[in-house]
Amino acid sequence: MRQGFVKAAAVTPKIKVADTKYNAELILDMMKESTRQGAKIVVFPELCLTGYTCQDLFLQERLLQGAKDALMKLVKESASLDAIFFVGLPFEILGKLYNVAAVFSHGEVLGLVPKSYLPNYNEFYEARHFVSGAELATEVVLPDGSCVPADRDLLFVCEQMPKLRIGVELCEDLWTPNPPSISHALAGASVLVNLSASNELTGKDSYRRELVSGQSARLLAAYIYASAGEGESTQDLVFSGHNIIAENGQILAESKRFGHGILYSEIDVERLCAQRRRMTTFVTEDQTHTEILFSLKIEETKLTRLIDPAPFVPTDRQNREKRCDEILMIQAMGLKKRLEHTGANAVVGISGGLDSTLALLVTVRAFDLCGRDHKGITAVTMPGFGTTDRTYDNAVKLIQSLGAEFVEVDICQAVNVHFSDIGQDPSVHDVTYENSQARERTQILMDIANKKNALVIGTGDLSELALGWATYNGDHMSMYAVNASVPKTLVRHLVRYYADTCEDKQLSDTLYDVLDTPVSPELLPPEDGKISQKTEDLVGPYELHDFFLYYMLRQGFSPAKIYRLAKIAFAGTYEAAFILKWLKTFCRRFFAQQFKRSCLPDGPKVGSVAVSPRGDLRMPSDACATLWMEELNTLS
Repeated sequence: MRQGFVKAAAVTPKIKVADTKYNAELILDMMKESTRQGAKIVVFPELCLTGYTCQDLFLQERLLQGAKDALMKLVKESASLDAIFFVGLPFEILGKLYNVAAVFSHGEVLGLVPKSYLPNYNEFYEARHFVSGAELATEVVLPDGSCVPADRDLLFVCEQMPKLRIGVELCEDLWTPNPPSISHALAGASVLVNLSASNELTGKDSYRRELVSGQSARLLAAYIYASAGEGESTQDLVFSGHNIIAENGQILAESKRFGHGILYSEIDVERLCAQRRRMTTFVTEDQTHTEILFSLKIEETKLTRLIDPAPFVPTDRQNREKRCDEILMIQAMGLKKRLEHTGANAVVGISGGLDSTLALLVTVRAFDLCGRDHKGITAVTMPGFGTTDRTYDNAVKLIQSLGAEFVEVDICQAVNVHFSDIGQDPSVHDVTYENSQARERTQILMDIANKKNALVIGTGDLSELALGWATYNGDHMSMYAVNASVPKTLVRHLVRYYADTCEDKQLSDTLYDVLDTPVSPELLPPEDGKISQKTEDLVGPYELHDFFLYYMLRQGFSPAKIYRLAKIAFAGTYEAAFILKWLKTFCRRFFAQQFKRSCLPDGPKVGSVAVSPRGDLRMPSDACATLWMEELNTLS
């Protein structure tokens, strides 16, 4: 439960209809197994103590008493189990029968939550046996003498982890226009549980999945859905045990249908609460709920949920290709508007590297959208002291393949004159040596843009901006920065997608070779004709930095939590000490280089993380990294 993680279980027992003693023993075994595996929130299906399909047996006193006796047995046995449990049963209250979720922990019933919406259509006849609990608000005396609330609007709050606030609804409640989970979330519930008995029909699983995923997304909550399965009567219906655990729209775990068992995943309550803080339109305003406290031991939660090492890049190829095409279109449409508004042409500096390649591809697409000749794009190569034949040749081939106007300006002479003017020894390969080249190139691009009535198209990407890996007023500056919100890991996939789909062999071959070229600013002389300055040797692997960037800006995680997740995500790829080293570098540079991001040029936002000072990252340029570095220095 540290760092906001809590393990949850959605459980489907293979019950026997109307056999409450058998069902109680089976449920108890699964309670014990769930807690042995570290689950702290354990959810069972609707009416699982009796079976959902008892029909008119629900009118039998013997069944109702059997269910009550079975519940009290489970409650007593839970005294030694460290979890909160949700079990469904029929329960008589004030002379009426309700379909309820019994909530208990450590040998104590915390409350009974009744079902609000009773389906009485098609194959469902719940109103024949039960009454709605939408307006129920009372107390019930249990056989052990305890008095507990019976109310739809109950919130179960963990004393040791106050952000863990659980709301309950039952099956059909979710399928209605105004589910109780909405009011639960507005009252502060970060986790929603659903005890369900949803029968299986062709195609229903997709809709069920979308309901759970969508509800968790719009409520910025976790959603644990436990449904009835094998063991229910198949007289007219089949129940598949389709269990789902979702978090803010993401399906964390999903069971195979037509079976039984326990589904596990870990919920990140801290992440959910951070998202709610960020979302100013999420207003907690419902004050009608009653809060009931429960206790859990604070223990380390072993994470089994997927920690994607590339959070910006979809793992599924079809989704990835769709995302790439969408991003290229967003970039191009942003530039198209700027070109139409200004009536300008475009100037792009082409190095033969990934970023400038993507910028040129986007510019070409924007010109196509405008219906303009590619000759309105001036593509400029500016070989310098570090340029290699490979990158130069790729730059030339790229420009030729795309039909842009080719311009070459060798910067070596101009930079040497500049060195002489400022008294820089050309043999000293320091930051002045490097940045003088970057600024000379930017000056050339800006001046050619004046001559051509054009805009200088920026090439720098999100990852470079996060690290400040850009020369201030050099490659840091442009007139429209098309790559400014595209992380480096995604740049690579965008270029590859273009190469895979362009149907031009020469262009594809060139793009594949660009992809195979080490990332480098090429500001230091080559060694034996090969790139001597590899960016990732200097600032660390971009896949690590993009991971850090996502979890710091998108999720607001602490350095210790990011480190924990990174060790899991990159297990077998990088050693822990290596990850920590570059996480320290990321945090240090992120704070120190904000002044470069505070004056960024315009550029289109394409994803959920961006650093534009006008919308996404309003951060003082002189903020201190002390708290972050102190925490990092405690890690090992």
